[in-house]
Amino acid sequence: MLSSLLVESSVDLSFKQLLVCIVASVLLGLLVACVHMYRNVYSKNFVITLAVLPVLVQLVIMLVNGNLGTGVAVLGAFSLIRFRSVAGGAREITSIFWSMGIGLATGMGYVSYIALFSMIIALFLLLLNTIHFGEKQKVAEREVKITIPEDLDYPGLFDDLFQQYTYSANLDSVKTTNMGSLYELRYRITLKDSQMEKELMDAMRVRNGNLTIILGKVSTNREEL
Repeated sequence: MLSSLLVESSVDLSFKQLLVCIVASVLLGLLVACVHMYRNVYSKNFVITLAVLPVLVQLVIMLVNGNLGTGVAVLGAFSLIRFRSVAGGAREITSIFWSMGIGLATGMGYVSYIALFSMIIALFLLLLNTIHFGEKQKVAEREVKITIPEDLDYPGLFDDLFQQYTYSANLDSVKTTNMGSLYELRYRITLKDSQMEKELMDAMRVRNGNLTIILGKVSTNREEL
């Protein structure tokens, strides 16, 4: 059932076998795109790429199947292309890897094999996203910017609060503001419980004279695909 539809050499490939592999690549590619769109932020170009990628990979695999010379030629052709590398999230990388795996399998003729595994992967991913797996976490990493008067000695000023509310707290930078009359301290902290953010901020407001405090998620330079 899960054996390859194709024989060892691509020369003996029949039109019916080719059609079955192409249809499987198209349908499974659409499946990957639909699963990726479920409760996720995406772009139109990216999901179209996910749908088309299995057919393209299948084409390359069928061309090089059992032919060393063709494989070297295809490798040389791809080496001439410079791809723009964009950092993506884990879900984008998973979808790309899944699409490429479909193309590899259909290019080798394992249609039943990849159809079965794709259905299992799709159901598993939909289940995890439906139950919000991994979202409800108490521990949270935050970036804190605290403004204090210049007369306060900032080393160790908030250590007791951080010891009470956080697992770790690191002072990343110190900057003077308002013509040197104020200091801006930037910390990176790991909260013991994300529900205690307001309680921590109220305690720091008492300590810094109710000056500005900014507490938010740690900024990243992640680019979207």
